[in-house]
Formats: sequence, structure tokens, C-alpha cells
Amino acid sequence: MHYDKGKHTVFHHRYHIVWITKYRFRVLTGPIKLRVREIARQVCNELGVTIIKGVLSADHVHMFVSIPPHLAVSDVMRRIKGRTSRKIQMEFPDLRKKYWGRRFWARGYFCSTSGVVNDQTILQYIQKHAPNSTDVSR
Repeated sequence: MHYDKGKHTVFHHRYHIVWITKYRFRVLTGPIKLRVREIARQVCNELGVTIIKGVLSADHVHMFVSIPPHLAVSDVMRRIKGRTSRKIQMEFPDLRKKYWGRRFWARGYFCSTSGVVNDQTILQYIQKHAPNSTDVSR
């Protein structure tokens, strides 16, 4: 398994994130698709988020990312969706005819964690160390 490293942390935080265009309009094509990809990459790079894999479909985006522990997923999503929405609408003014109200993306997003260790494995590991330790769950 590959672990990521921060200044004082070692981590393996993997997230599958999906978000859709407002009204599920199929506008992520051609130059708009390429520009959304470029902006999302810039934001992730600035935040120290590693894109493991990403796919842009005509009406939604899938990303599998590693997010450092000092960042909340919600903050990463706010930055990606906010900046892509603002820049796309500025650079492609024809989109304003479809999207009134200044929102390019639908509200919310889907997020799921990924890992090679399941809950049962962690509980067994903790139990193995229980005889010499103090239980903090009670």
C-alpha cells in the first residue's frame, strides 16, 4: 500500500467524489470539458490534493482523489465547484442563457471513502492491543 506524507502526518485518504451539472444539462463537451478539467487540476494542485483518476462525462464529473488530513472534503469541493463555475460562466457567456442564477453545478455532491482495511480489521487490531491499554470508548 502507498501512503502519502505531510509535514507531520502519514495518511491514506482516498475519496470517490461525483458531482453533476445543474439540471443535469449535458454541457461538459468540447472546450468547456477541457477547461473544467484544467481548472479542477489547478485547484487540486494548489490545495495539495492528488487526482488519482478523473473522468468528465457530458453531465457529471467523477474523481478519485487523495486529500490531505488538514483539508475537509467539503472545502475541497467548495473550491473546485466554485472556481470552475465562476470561470466557465465568464469564459463561455452563452451558458448564461441556460443557467440563470449564477450556478453551473447542481447543489451537493456524492462522496465515498476507499481503503484496503475494513472496519472489522481495525476492530480486531484494536482488540489485540486492549489488554495493555485503556479503553477510550467508554
